[in-house]
Amino acid sequence: MINILIVDDQKHIRDGLQAMLRQFPLQLDAIYCAANGIEALHLLRQHNIHLVITDIMMPDMDGLALMEQTKEEHLNVDYLIISGYSDFAYAQKAIGLGAKGYLLKPVKREDLLTAVEHIGQEIKARQALSRNMEHMSRRAEETDRKELCMFMQGAVNDEAWIRQIQQQNPKLWHNYRLCLLREELWINQPGADSAHSIESIAYRVYGSQGYICLQHRPYLVLAVDAATDTNALPAVLKASQIDATAAMTGPQQGLKGLPGSYTQVLELYRHSYLFPDKRCILPAHIERLESQWEIPYEELYALFQLIGTKNSGKIAQGISTLFHKNVLQRYHIRYTQQLCSATVQMLEEYERVIRPYMGEEALDIECLRNLFDYPGIRDYIQALQQQLLRLNQFYYDYKCSYRKTQDLNEAIRFIHECYHKPLDLAMVSNHVSLNYAYFSNLFKKNIGKGFTEYLRDVRLDKARRLLAETDHKIIEVATMVGYESYKSFTRAFRDVMNMQPTEYRQLMRRKLEREGKYQGKAL
Repeated sequence: MINILIVDDQKHIRDGLQAMLRQFPLQLDAIYCAANGIEALHLLRQHNIHLVITDIMMPDMDGLALMEQTKEEHLNVDYLIISGYSDFAYAQKAIGLGAKGYLLKPVKREDLLTAVEHIGQEIKARQALSRNMEHMSRRAEETDRKELCMFMQGAVNDEAWIRQIQQQNPKLWHNYRLCLLREELWINQPGADSAHSIESIAYRVYGSQGYICLQHRPYLVLAVDAATDTNALPAVLKASQIDATAAMTGPQQGLKGLPGSYTQVLELYRHSYLFPDKRCILPAHIERLESQWEIPYEELYALFQLIGTKNSGKIAQGISTLFHKNVLQRYHIRYTQQLCSATVQMLEEYERVIRPYMGEEALDIECLRNLFDYPGIRDYIQALQQQLLRLNQFYYDYKCSYRKTQDLNEAIRFIHECYHKPLDLAMVSNHVSLNYAYFSNLFKKNIGKGFTEYLRDVRLDKARRLLAETDHKIIEVATMVGYESYKSFTRAFRDVMNMQPTEYRQLMRRKLEREGKYQGKAL
């Protein structure tokens, strides 16, 4: 579609030209009119006009002056000149200024159609070429961005590529910071993300040459001009009501340092969890954090001793004390991660004990594995408290139910005491002096599984510990947990664990070796 501007000081000529243009079989978008060059220049500055059909001789600003002014202002527009026989010398000058043609007054319908069609084809060809060039440029920029992102994340690239990319924006790469921004939303929370909004704000703050977007997901990562105040971008984000956490490295020089800067900015971002009230985390905020610590296991043990009681308030308070910001902000973020891991591990151990009595109910321990899946430390602590209080309720309900059934209580104790011996339902029911059938129903109703299945789970739970923590042979482990044959033990283990005992031992040894806990000796 083409926009046309008609410029003539005579209204009847403007109206006539406009009427003819609208009758032509041309794809025209809008037709504007002006009485002189000054009015025309105002319209050219306001609208995207492709073709100007203008008279030469006009008051205030003639057609030649209009052409010269638009050329000076770099307004990209084509001209078709209208002139009388006496103005032919002016028309020649207009052709010299780049006019695509001229028409003699009075303008003939056929001449106008031919001229506009010809110029329109040129305009459309240029537009198509421009679109192709823009598309190719965008594809080249996207390829460069992807390669930069891969290089930033550790992919190897040669010196020639580094020099080539660095020369595309030498000023920025000479002195830049890496900036990571994450809008404070839950992971996978539905809704439109603001990555492009944040990027447009970065454009306003740093200018087109003052920043490069290197990554959009899972965090927006920008290389930004280090000379700009570090508070500038967070301040504009806040003013734009975009609640985003920012982390910025110190000034960097040269593209070679980009991978190291990426590692540093990720580390800074993780530390933002320690300082939820800061909108931008800088290296100065973490340089004095202590790197030596001891996890408070005694306090953790004391907290879990409250499980199964009516002290839910003390449990919530205990978590708040362990994760108090004054404590966490003393140490490197790894302290907080290790404290989270230790708490979750203990939560998992307690849940494993009570699991046979929970029926279809369960704790959501998986949601607590990664602190950084949460918008901030406060949200993580709240989720941890919620799961701990659920565990407390399960234990409390279990204890209440347990006390009502003293015979069952004694039966459970007897099973855990004698699991390594030949044991069957008749022996246990005789031990508690209950009818065989009655005891079988009582056991399944209260425990949630049959006696045989429960005994198997107790034995295999003990077996897993022996396999993971001792060097006893598999056949020895089978005997130690009450199986009469190696074959029956391995079959039961495989049915429950979907792997052989040897495979489980190897898996746990590798895990313990990674954690530096395996010492290769019997309990």
